[in-house]
Amino acid sequence: MRKSLLIVIGALCVVLLYFTAQSADRVFRSERQLPRTPAEQQARYRLVLITQELDTPFWDKVAAGARAEAIASGASIEVWGSYNKDQEDFLKKLEIAIDSKVDGIIVQGLDTDAFKNLTKVKAAFYGIPVITVGSDVPMVDSLRRTYVGSDQYAAGQLIARQLIADMGVSGTVILMGDSSEEYYQKQRLAGIHDVLKLYPDVRTSYAETQEAREQVIATTQDMMNRLPDVDAFIAVNANIAAAMIQEIGRRSQVGPYDIYSFDDSPDSLGLLEKGKLDGMLEQSPEQMGRIGVNLMVKWLSGEVMPLNTDGYPTDIKMLKLKEAP
Repeated sequence: MRKSLLIVIGALCVVLLYFTAQSADRVFRSERQLPRTPAEQQARYRLVLITQELDTPFWDKVAAGARAEAIASGASIEVWGSYNKDQEDFLKKLEIAIDSKVDGIIVQGLDTDAFKNLTKVKAAFYGIPVITVGSDVPMVDSLRRTYVGSDQYAAGQLIARQLIADMGVSGTVILMGDSSEEYYQKQRLAGIHDVLKLYPDVRTSYAETQEAREQVIATTQDMMNRLPDVDAFIAVNANIAAAMIQEIGRRSQVGPYDIYSFDDSPDSLGLLEKGKLDGMLEQSPEQMGRIGVNLMVKWLSGEVMPLNTDGYPTDIKMLKLKEAP
């Protein structure tokens, strides 16, 4: 009798524990899911654009293009993200978007294991399509549907050809990128190297640095000490260009050097207009936002399926000082 009573009590405990866990899970999910506004309830699809760099000129243009296309397509879109590349907050926003069961996520690609796990495992489990925009992550690693943005390899080639046109077919070039070694930087570097290796009298040296200003200055100083005959610089990560140029200018006049970078930093255009950059690779962020939303809506509606996994390249061009707006 006592043994039977213990079995019954044990069974009741298991049942109670199960229902308690189920209730806790429902509460947790309801807290993570954001309520829909009336506009979102009426929209065909609920989309989210997520970036690491809110309120920067480049990503403001991506957001503007995305919002305009969402209105035209009858979808709703929210712009989320972090400031100053706060990766922890950025990944948290991505996870919240997945838990909220949005219809589609358009996101700045981040080449880290945490990002890839969220897109490849969690978003895929819930059937939420992900499109990377601005910077890509390989499809095999992330299961993203497609990429919309600059062909970063071609961008690297374009900037290297401009350097040769300005500097000539001989000289010493310092390439600088940040130590995160993200996929877009690898692509840019590959394009630069594939052009410059055609010129045997062009010597290149690559240096990695953390994005912190003090680290960029120290790395620039070290490279200029090692290569006193340097003729040109390319900041592969645009966010390090300002500190790099500051150190170059502290040691000597900036004028004799050919210096190039990309437009995805808030400082880039100002540096070009002041003559601190000889050329800047200009991208098409508004076009990225528009095409990203357009493709997401077409995929969700079944109008275009499958999307091109190689991506949809947007316009790029070299911008010189005389051509700056």
